[in-house]
Amino acid sequence: MSGRVLVVDDSEVIRQLIRVNLELEGFEVVTAADGAECLEVIRRVKPDVVTLDVVMPRLDGLRTAARLRATPDTSGLPIAIVSACTPADLDLGEAVGVDGYLGKPFDPADLVALVRRLMRPEERPAGFRPERTERTDRG
Repeated sequence: MSGRVLVVDDSEVIRQLIRVNLELEGFEVVTAADGAECLEVIRRVKPDVVTLDVVMPRLDGLRTAARLRATPDTSGLPIAIVSACTPADLDLGEAVGVDGYLGKPFDPADLVALVRRLMRPEERPAGFRPERTERTDRG
């Protein structure tokens, strides 16, 4: 399977970790260091999926997700939060329409599985509710 993933995280180490794991599975990966850069890059690269960290400078992941949902060109773009989320973050993410969550630290196989699932939006059931893994609720 192939597709383009935009990975947004303020940690260069995490961006590279995600990049390597996804590229090994055949995905094309583009990165951004925060939400503001994400909004600039997204118009140019037109990703199939976006992964967002929550806590980032300039524009955090939840506000970035809200802006993506509010923009017609990106309103249907699959978005996953990949972050050390609190339950409040999960609730806010769900409120803005995030499609999936993966808590840090994460198993690379879980990351790949999440991205693959988001690449196939037609397989999401009606009334789709983002799943919360056990690792997700670490504060």
